[in-house]
Amino acid sequence: MTALKTHRRAWFAGLLLGLFAAPALTNTVAPDAGEPLMPDTRHEKIGELVTQFVQKSHYLHFAVNDDLSTNVMDRYIESLDRNRMYLLQSDIEYFEKFRYQIDDMVRNESLTPIFDMFSVYRTRVRERFEYALTQLDSEPDLTIDEDYQFDRIEMPWVTSSEELDEIWRKRVKNDVLNLALAEKPWEETRDVLQKRYTRYLKRMDQINSDDVFETFMNAFAHTLDPHSSYLSPRNADEYRIQMSLSYFGIGASLQTEDDYVHIVSIIPGGPASIDGTLQPEDKIIGVAQGSEGPIVDVIGWRLDEVVDLIRGPADTVVRLQIIPAGALPGDSEKVISLTRGQVKLEEQAAKSDIIKVPRDGREWSIGIIEVPSFYRDIRAQGSGDKDFTSTTKDVKRLIAELEKQGIDGLIIDLRNNGGGHLTEATALSGLFIDNGPVVQLRNSNGRISRLDDPDPVARVAYNGPLAVLVNRFSASASEIFAAAIQDYARGVIIGQETFGKGTVQNLYSLDQYLQPEGEKGYGQLTLTIGKYYRVTGESTQHRGVNPDIDLPSAIDAEEIGESVRETALPWDTIQTTRFRAGEPLDNTIQSLTVNHSERAKLDPNFRYLMQYIEDDRESRSQTSVSLNIDFRRTEREESRQRALDLENERRGALGLEPIESLEDLEDEDRPDVQLDRAADIVTDLAVLREIRGAPAQTAQVRP
Repeated sequence: MTALKTHRRAWFAGLLLGLFAAPALTNTVAPDAGEPLMPDTRHEKIGELVTQFVQKSHYLHFAVNDDLSTNVMDRYIESLDRNRMYLLQSDIEYFEKFRYQIDDMVRNESLTPIFDMFSVYRTRVRERFEYALTQLDSEPDLTIDEDYQFDRIEMPWVTSSEELDEIWRKRVKNDVLNLALAEKPWEETRDVLQKRYTRYLKRMDQINSDDVFETFMNAFAHTLDPHSSYLSPRNADEYRIQMSLSYFGIGASLQTEDDYVHIVSIIPGGPASIDGTLQPEDKIIGVAQGSEGPIVDVIGWRLDEVVDLIRGPADTVVRLQIIPAGALPGDSEKVISLTRGQVKLEEQAAKSDIIKVPRDGREWSIGIIEVPSFYRDIRAQGSGDKDFTSTTKDVKRLIAELEKQGIDGLIIDLRNNGGGHLTEATALSGLFIDNGPVVQLRNSNGRISRLDDPDPVARVAYNGPLAVLVNRFSASASEIFAAAIQDYARGVIIGQETFGKGTVQNLYSLDQYLQPEGEKGYGQLTLTIGKYYRVTGESTQHRGVNPDIDLPSAIDAEEIGESVRETALPWDTIQTTRFRAGEPLDNTIQSLTVNHSERAKLDPNFRYLMQYIEDDRESRSQTSVSLNIDFRRTEREESRQRALDLENERRGALGLEPIESLEDLEDEDRPDVQLDRAADIVTDLAVLREIRGAPAQTAQVRP
């Protein structure tokens, strides 16, 4: 679950003096400052070993050749300067001489060119921030009408330092404007930015050879697929600390990208999960200690430095200043207070609730079981404790409790469930199907195995109307469970197309294969070694699980999910395995969809969600912002007023009192539109069941 990535730097100053024959002095590379960085024998051994793993154990058995080399080159350059803010076209042209040498480097040749390329990058970074510091000598004019292109991913490489100067003049001006919008005076703004830019320069000087090598090896691994990765010895230790949960933090996985620390995922059961405010893709821009401590600006910090600030003694408060996911530069920031603590297994546990749905003079009871992850207490199980905690045991108990209260239908809520133990996915499926296979696995050798319901003689725990609620963050084990329910025609899948993570990874501690040199070690490799397939033979990879009934979601599937990752393994099929499915639900789903569509037209909450999504996507489609402070203030106020008007329109349609500002809106006032609509759909299922009688749980055997 945890991905620790850092963007790093390089070496070899003397060689760089004569790299370029360009006529302009500004296109030459000056001697690199900071510690000289160069490969050592450990790196070369790791490269050779990883190459062997890739060719023998990766699911696709990649040939490490010139074709792969050119792809690694592109990804390495992207990892250094994804937004094209540092490197020049002449730098890229110089790098071309190495394009078809990378496969030879990782096998048995010197890795010096990799560090050479990084050194060019580091020098360019220093040039940019030294220039940025000069722009703070005088206060910029924020009344001029001009725009800043903050998204340059698709832009061509800049051809001269003068062009970069103009881009960076606007970047600095935008940084100034963002702080001015927060009502900071020029003197304070200049001080904040001087410290920030100086910290960038210091960060460059702190990069070591292992950092450079890790950056390159991750470019190599991510060329294979998004889930293969390499961690240096230092970050491998950090990974083990996080996985052991032996520290006190906020319960979130972080990574750096484009100078910001991003939230990758929220760990179920942790402080961030319990609070519920922090979301994936949020950016952390400041960290403060306690309820009154000053906020420390962390833009441009190394990931490990930010993590050290966030960690602390148990039961103490840490405040995070964040930019919400998808926000534009200068949009309103939020400050979140979290109490540090360990991720607690009991907080990860499935929870139940009941939603009352009035329909035709009767109140229907729809049970809700929220499953935040597929967990199992392996330590307790290994010690022989038969009462070890597990998702399946908890859900089975909750079903019994809900049925005692007389529910008419059940929703399994897997939204934001990123997966967990595969055994729990198969066992949980067994609570709703009589018996049979749940998922198929194909390994790198082409061998196909299947996992069946682990308790085939047990009766199903629930045979009433059932729906599974999913969104784009439902991944891996969640997709296996949802696919099984759909393929067996046991229930209806409602929500959004799931993430599409249908691959299996293995973690290799490289110290087990190479003799450690001193205390440094070799780090660890995560490699994709297999794929999951549904009982129908279709992969969950790339395409995920398509819901039977779509619900709108603020999570943009065009920005998040396996399908948006360039190196994602493809969707494919294998042979269908034998399984007993229930009667097809096609006609039922068609009827449910019609009813849902008619209700949605009259539902103020549904209309509110649709408009919110439209406004949000329009905002996120922007790639530039104005550098006129009056325009930006007006734009921000109009955006806030638009959000307030939209909320009050919703409240008016529901007969609720309007609010004067969005700050007056309490969390409990925010509707869970997806859950409410899912409850209506399951009520429809319950009504149909009463009319038609209970559906059969098993049917014909499919070949």
